[in-house]
Order: sequence, then structure tokens, then C-alpha cells
Amino acid sequence: MRLLHVVPTYVPAWRHGGPVLAVHGLCKALSARGHAVTVFTTDVHGADTLDVPRASAVTVDGVEVYYFPVRFPRRLYRSPAMGAALAAEVAGFDVVHLHSVFLWPTAAAARAAEDAGVPYLVAPRGMLVGELLRRRGRSRKALWLRLVERHTLARAAGLHVTSQLEADEAACLGLRLPPAFVVPNGVDAAPAAARRDAELAAPVRAALARRPLLLYLGRISWKKGLDRLIAAMPLVPGATLAIAGNDEEGYRKPLERLAAGLGVGDRVVFLGPVHGADKAALLHGADGLALASYSENFGNAVLEAMAAALPVVVTREVGLAGVVRETGAGLVAAGEPPQLAAALRRLLDDADGRRMMGGRGAEAAAQRFGWASVAASMEAVYERVADHRLPVLRSAGAPRP
Repeated sequence: MRLLHVVPTYVPAWRHGGPVLAVHGLCKALSARGHAVTVFTTDVHGADTLDVPRASAVTVDGVEVYYFPVRFPRRLYRSPAMGAALAAEVAGFDVVHLHSVFLWPTAAAARAAEDAGVPYLVAPRGMLVGELLRRRGRSRKALWLRLVERHTLARAAGLHVTSQLEADEAACLGLRLPPAFVVPNGVDAAPAAARRDAELAAPVRAALARRPLLLYLGRISWKKGLDRLIAAMPLVPGATLAIAGNDEEGYRKPLERLAAGLGVGDRVVFLGPVHGADKAALLHGADGLALASYSENFGNAVLEAMAAALPVVVTREVGLAGVVRETGAGLVAAGEPPQLAAALRRLLDDADGRRMMGGRGAEAAAQRFGWASVAASMEAVYERVADHRLPVLRSAGAPRP
């Protein structure tokens, strides 16, 4: 099949978090299965731009990628060049897969696909959640939802969600939604490798020398529940929490003040973004991973930890919480600091239990979340929706993005 994925940011824009990793993993795996996979994206990399060609495609792991420049308003990722390419090329694809909501590329690609009669899927990537809509850009998102996104969702051939929790949260919004297809993110195998401490960044070496060590891996964002995770630390005596991730929201300083005020400033260390050997060493060297999100459609860091045989503690709001509970890969806790702290203490106090949980997580990651298996599931969805092409129609009632 000829597949077009439209996503606001793509590799190597790693600072934009899990969706970049997940979309590339899916595209790479689909290409390996023999599909012709094309990505339309932008050159945005935080406040900067990627150093990539813009006049021609770039091949990344077998995937044909086009990076388009953005214009004002940048926060919406508006790209007239992408719009022109969509109008010219979208009719040649069998299915279009859109990986965002509330952003210009999704709206533009949806209208182009609709005009050409090409079925499209919308993957909201955790953004169709009532709590998020209430807490972040409520007025702007409500207006965009009424003027643009309602039509985009209503005309979609399907809603791609990564967990049943994400599907349930989207259903609570009262929108007219297409059929939901649950296809999780995948993970690459994470074999343990001999660690060479001399090759690691000094802060990572220092963190790994402290025991017991809890790891948080991901963006430093309010939705990740780092405030309640830090608030639990006074009730987990002796443990160190290493926070590894980029700070795009300027949230680190308030968290540092919170830790200092609670008397755990010396036991909460911020490592910044980690990649390669540093990331692998943390995943294989920590005693457990903690994710206390207020809202998390999936939880890529949890899956990476499972693949590395690292036991996890997650809150109920994490999309993978059901998998963690079902497989025994870790513990699921309420998000209030006392309950969260109790789960963390239980994990750290039981070395044999940690080894057992880690083994169960690694087995589940390999059997259920390998990219080949995930791509096969996504392929089945594409085949289903490709049989129901839209009538070629320009809807006069839908605003053009």
C-alpha cells in the first residue's frame, strides 16, 4: 500500500517527545513490511529548525520524508508548502494517517484527503482528553474544535488510539467520532550491554552510583505528574529520583523549588535529555521507573522500561497501567503522594520482586509490543479503511485551514 503519514514534527526532532519516536517506529516497521511509506512533516525543532533538506525527500530507515518550512503562526505548524504538496500528491495514496489534533497539518491533510476521496485516520496522540482541554489553551482549543476539528473527526475513516483508556477518554467528550482502532505503540528490543562508565555523562554516572535509584524518563511537563512524584519522595527515605528529559515548558525551576521546600532537594536530580548509552545505562541500571502522569494516552517510557526488564510504578491515568497490572510488570498506584510513596517503597523493599516484575515486563514487551507485530495490526486497519474510500467531495460547510 501507499501510505502517507502527516505529523507536525519528526525525527530527528527528538525533543518533542514520545510521539516522534512512536510515529517513526511505526513508519519504519511498515516500510520493512513492504509498504511505500511517505511522511509529510515540518522542520520545527523546539524554538529552532532542523538542519535538513527542504527541496527534496530524505530517506530515513526506508521511509521517504519531506520536511516543510512553517510560517506564521508557528505554534500551529502552518506550512503553505506542505499544503501545496498535499493538494498535488494526496490522491496518489491509499490511506492517510494523521498524527495530531488542534494543529494545522492535520486539518490541511484531512481536507486534502476528503477532497480527493482518500480515507484518513486521526491519531490524537493523547490530546482528546477532557482534563487536558480544560487546563491547556481551553478557549483556543474550544474554538478550533468547533470550527475545524469536529469536521475532521466526523469525516475520518477511523480514530487510531494507543490504548483503551485513550478511546474511553475521547468518547467522553461528546463528539461525533469514527470507529476507534486500538493499536499500541511498539518498542525495539533492549538487550543489556556491557556498561562503560567512562563513556557516560558525569551526571548520569553520579546518579547510577546512588541507591536505591528511581528513574523518571520523559518530557518535564505538568501533565507527567512530577509534582506528586516529588511530593512522594519524603515518604520514600533514602531513595534518589533521577529526572531525565528536556524542559520545553520551563517547569524545572518550580519543581526544584518544590523539592527543596520538601527537604528532598538533594535526592531529586535533574539530568536533562538523555540518549544513547546514557539512556540505556539508566534503563538497565536504575531500580525502578516511576510515571505519575495526570493524563497519559500510552506511556512510551513505561514500554522502554519493560523492554529493559526494569520494573515500573505507574498511576492509574497511564494508558499502559492495565498492561502493567495484567502482566505483573510493576505496580499501579493512586496518584496521591502517600499512596504513590507506598507503592514505591514496596517496589524498593523487594529485590526478588523487582527481578520477577522486570522479567515479566521484558517478556510482555517482546511478545506483545514488538514493532513487527504492531505494524501488522496497523496494516490490518489500513486494509479495512481502504475498502471504504470517501466520495470525492468538497464540503462547502467546512472551513478551509
